[in-house]
Amino acid sequence: MSNSGVRCEVADLVATVTIDNPPANSLSSPVMEALTRAMIDLSEDNSARAIVITGAGSLFVAGAEIKEIAGIESGSRGAQLAAMGQGVFNQIEEMAKPVIAAINGVFCLGGGLELAMACHIRVAGERVRLGQPEIDLGIIPGFGGTQRLPRLVGRGRALEMMLTGSRITAQEAKAIGLVDQVVPEGEVLKQAKGLAKKIASKGQVAVRAILKAVTEGQRLPLKEGLALESNLFGAVCDSADMKEGVRAFLEKRQPKFDDR
Repeated sequence: MSNSGVRCEVADLVATVTIDNPPANSLSSPVMEALTRAMIDLSEDNSARAIVITGAGSLFVAGAEIKEIAGIESGSRGAQLAAMGQGVFNQIEEMAKPVIAAINGVFCLGGGLELAMACHIRVAGERVRLGQPEIDLGIIPGFGGTQRLPRLVGRGRALEMMLTGSRITAQEAKAIGLVDQVVPEGEVLKQAKGLAKKIASKGQVAVRAILKAVTEGQRLPLKEGLALESNLFGAVCDSADMKEGVRAFLEKRQPKFDDR
């Protein structure tokens, strides 16, 4: 399927969502609306168990659409644009299917980094540079950067990146926990899809429970997060997948999950 600036293909239980908005794959309002629709469709598509988000050509996503930002004439319009970006990125973060960012090319900046941070796992090419350079435009990250970046890398490092607008290498990003894998540039999409296929082969009852436990648990005090985990553990113990998984382990064979 294809919408304005967004292409989506499903194969081998993995959906590949490609941001295709030349020349920089920027996140304009139409692109974010198309991404929202794509996520809704994929959440209901049983043929897609995992999702990979990447950029067309040799670029991931350079950021928000600067011309659109330049046209903002009021604080209320700015707040509306930020709310739109936050809405679609929250939707990605809260998906019941794993979403993997395949960060290709040389730049992952501003809204592009905010998109990547909303994904559950990030695979980056070795040449990519990442940053939140909004301060150089006299603005702040508005699509979740001020909240997700400190949670991933810590308050001090996040503030340093946002207050200076500096860009860091993929290797530095991995060292501070901003990305999870760094791979050769030509291998980014292949590696991300391979990871997605591996997750798609697991029992989806447990996959959904892990995503829910981690995503919702991070917003809770530890005691409440542990209670959430206990409840979810109990729920998966009632599943057919749990019975099949344990039986297969005892019988020394590969499990055949049917996702119920």
